[in-house]
Amino acid sequence: MTASKPRRSPKPQERQRDPERTRRLILEAAGAEFAAKGYAGARIASIAARAGVNQQLISYYFDGKEGLYKAMSEQWAERQRELVAPEMPLSEQLRRLALEGSTNRDGMRLVAWSGLEYEGPETDPDHGPRAQRLNPTVERIEALKAEGRLPEWIDPASFTVLLMAAAMAPVTLPHVVEGLTGTDPASPDFVRGYADQLAKLVEHLEA
Repeated sequence: MTASKPRRSPKPQERQRDPERTRRLILEAAGAEFAAKGYAGARIASIAARAGVNQQLISYYFDGKEGLYKAMSEQWAERQRELVAPEMPLSEQLRRLALEGSTNRDGMRLVAWSGLEYEGPETDPDHGPRAQRLNPTVERIEALKAEGRLPEWIDPASFTVLLMAAAMAPVTLPHVVEGLTGTDPASPDFVRGYADQLAKLVEHLEA
C-alpha cells in the first residue's frame, strides 16, 4: 500500500487575483452540488469543476468539504438575519422565509438534505449553529404565549419545527404541490400566494 501524497497548497499562479471572487464562485458551486447530492454525496472535485477552479483552492480557502459546508451554513445564517429581525411579527417572519422558495431553492434543499442524512449530532456539521439560529423563534413563540396571543397548548419548540417545515414545503414537497394545485411549485406567483396563506394562518392564531 503506497502512502498518500501530502496535500499541497496551490501554486501562486493558481490562485485568483481576486480571492473574494474565488470564494464566491466556490460557495455558489458548493450550494448547487450540496443541494443536488447532499453533504455525503457531494464531491470536492465536482464542486471545483462547477466553479471552474483548481481543486486545491477549496482546501486552501475552506480546509476541505466540512469547512466549506460550515461556510455555507454561515452564509445561510447571514441571509436569515437579513430576512427577519427578532422584533418582526412572527407572521411576517414566516412569510419572508416561505418567499425564499422562489429565490433561494438551493439553500432550502441543503437544509432538507441535512435532515435526510441526519444520523446524530456528531455527523451534523451545522448542528450547534442551526440551533442558535432557531432559538430566537422559540423564544418569540414563548413570549407570544406569555402575552396570551397564542394558545396555551402550543409547545414553542414543536411549533417552530412545524412553521419551518411549512415554509419549506414548496421546495421539499414539490410533487405534492404540483399534484394538488397543478402549479409549478417554483413559480413566484404560487410561492407568493403560499407565503401569504401561511402568514394569515399565524395571524389568525395570534388574534
